[in-house]
Amino acid sequence: MTAPQSDESRDALSSLALHRWSDRAVVAIAITALASGFGQFGVVAALGDVSTQLGHVAAGGTIADKVGLSGTSLGIGLAIIRLASLGSLPLIGIADRLGRRRVILVVTIVGLALTVVAAASPGYWWFVAIFAFGRPLLSATNALAEVMAAEETSSRDRAAAVAFIAAGYGVGAGLSAIVHSLASGALGFRGIFALAILPLALVFSVRGWIQEPSRFMVAEAAADHPMPVLGAIGPRYRKRVLVLAVIAFALSIITGPANSFLFLFAQDVVHQAGYVTALMVAAAGAVGLVGLLCGRWLADRIGRRPTSTVAMVAIGLSGALAYSGSRPALVAGYILGVLSGSLLAPAVGSLLTELFPTSVRASATGWWVTAGVLGAVGGLVVFGAVADVGNRFAAAADITFLPATAAAALFWLLPETRGREPESLWPEEARRP
Repeated sequence: MTAPQSDESRDALSSLALHRWSDRAVVAIAITALASGFGQFGVVAALGDVSTQLGHVAAGGTIADKVGLSGTSLGIGLAIIRLASLGSLPLIGIADRLGRRRVILVVTIVGLALTVVAAASPGYWWFVAIFAFGRPLLSATNALAEVMAAEETSSRDRAAAVAFIAAGYGVGAGLSAIVHSLASGALGFRGIFALAILPLALVFSVRGWIQEPSRFMVAEAAADHPMPVLGAIGPRYRKRVLVLAVIAFALSIITGPANSFLFLFAQDVVHQAGYVTALMVAAAGAVGLVGLLCGRWLADRIGRRPTSTVAMVAIGLSGALAYSGSRPALVAGYILGVLSGSLLAPAVGSLLTELFPTSVRASATGWWVTAGVLGAVGGLVVFGAVADVGNRFAAAADITFLPATAAAALFWLLPETRGREPESLWPEEARRP
């Protein structure tokens, strides 16, 4: 049962300028997530072309012979790019002091500009280095977009707003994958990355729609508002941050390699036709939309914790299925993985914002991102190294993904926040002027 709201929290809520999930302010944030998805997912969608064009394809049966670079080199390169996302922590933390709007616009525009520059990479490690500079900026975009959407809405619309942001990111990532699948022969990876100039122009054109959340402005007005330093979190919140960090680490051990190697696996290992991959991505997009709607309903009706637990386990199982070796399993595993991730997004996004007060919310989200980066790095290195031994992608998936699903049980160490406003969870914020 939902706990009653105090008079102070109701008064504080009525004084805030909140939005519905479909209002222009939230739509603009979803557009930044879309742009970020297009920019970030390009390295995944075009990995096969990056490998073959910047590596050396030869006659033979190894991964290096087939795709131009070894699984270890690809895993290390992707791990470096992921590891660079650690730079997003101070950027996200700065938003707790300088404001959400200012930071999200800067990191999105500069991050997309660097994605365009990556199109001119003269070699694989140059590509890794250039893309690594843009990765933390776009990672900060994703985190801040969820924070802003949650802060702009009440409990009635929060899960829907978070789902909308996830949908925006998914549309951007899906567009990148579809464009690559249908036009990689004509564009190559350089053309795919050069196209990032289009979402860059889109973000610039809607920058006036993006507003500073009123929850942040209320928290900023408090005299005791702290200056975040590299995502500093007070002792009161560290246990929750630690639990969430372990979950994010384990989740990204699965999603890091599962997402990063999938299109290379489809293109160069099971030799799936480009149009089939495009249809797979389009079908997954439709299924993902259904998943977001169901995830929103489950998060609001059943709760954040049970929805997150089931979805995380499903993500691990679907990842193992995708890499089991056949084309039908790849298609089924990918679509089920998108469905599972879509079920997870509204519940986890809402939980992250509701567990912490406004003054440290972005910094706490930054630690979630940081733990996810470290988990993805570990997953990429392990997955690539195992896959290198006899071209064993199925074994790599089982060894990497399945043990990590056990961390889903940790969601039950956190309180359920379904139906609660931050002002009732953190009454000291309700008393601020």
